[in-house]
Amino acid sequence: MPANIIHDNIDFSAYMARTEAAHKLIPAGAFADEVADYLEHGTQLTGSKLPWRKTRDLIRFRSGEVTLWSGINGHGKSLALGQAASGFVCQREQVCIASLEMRPVVTLARMTRQTVGARHPDRSDVLDLHAIWSDWLWLYDQQGQVTGERILAVMRYAAEKLKVRHFILDSLMKCGLAEDDYTGQKLFIDTLCTIARDTGMHIHLVAHSRKGRDETQTPGKMDVKGSGSITDQVDNVVTWWRNKAKEAAVQAGEPVEAQQADAIMVIDKQRNGEFEGKVAFWFDKDSMQYIDSPASIPADMMTQGFWA
Repeated sequence: MPANIIHDNIDFSAYMARTEAAHKLIPAGAFADEVADYLEHGTQLTGSKLPWRKTRDLIRFRSGEVTLWSGINGHGKSLALGQAASGFVCQREQVCIASLEMRPVVTLARMTRQTVGARHPDRSDVLDLHAIWSDWLWLYDQQGQVTGERILAVMRYAAEKLKVRHFILDSLMKCGLAEDDYTGQKLFIDTLCTIARDTGMHIHLVAHSRKGRDETQTPGKMDVKGSGSITDQVDNVVTWWRNKAKEAAVQAGEPVEAQQADAIMVIDKQRNGEFEGKVAFWFDKDSMQYIDSPASIPADMMTQGFWA
């Protein structure tokens, strides 16, 4: 079974001190080959992929970066991030999830459906999958409020002891910071960025968007709750929006065009990548997968090598 990092059975005191940025003085000559390659070939598309072929050349999740996943509450950002986490594991990268709003069993059940591609996977498939996950997937077993100091310590522990490459924190509002504590938010995000740089771990942070006049408009990075410095400091901003107007029309029996997307991913910022824009997705209820097109078939992510 995927292992739990239980908050009361590990001494995090050694990891509680604030991480200071390492001041590494390196002679320019040490970068000669790297600079020559950069000037000759330009930037290379590197980093972990999302589990959709259409995004492969649009966005990557690089070592030492922080990505903010935002969206209106209930619009599927945590579900999409769970599918992304399954994809990272399929790429043989260790993942730790600190879902402070959902019990580990619920998180894992959703990820199991997404990975296997079915509503009711066979029990043997579930057990086999979790046996594989034991070496790659960890969960921090605590729900509700946690201090920022504690969750930062958990991140340092996960990076140093478990060699975690992707840490998912869901969500910012559960880290003991008030919505109007802009200074506290800025310092917290600054420390996240420092931990990511110092450890090479990619940190995925979930934050809610402010609700507008209605939910029919796709929010952007300017709509993230809290301090504007949040989106300034992180490397990438991904916003997830659910087409609730389409859902209401379907529920009412009204005709809906098949090409009308169920969800939109907005890549609002990518500091070390070129693409910014919108990507459309459709939703398969049985597998809880977001898929590339209305004609797509949900994949068995462990066997079909979607990341190749």
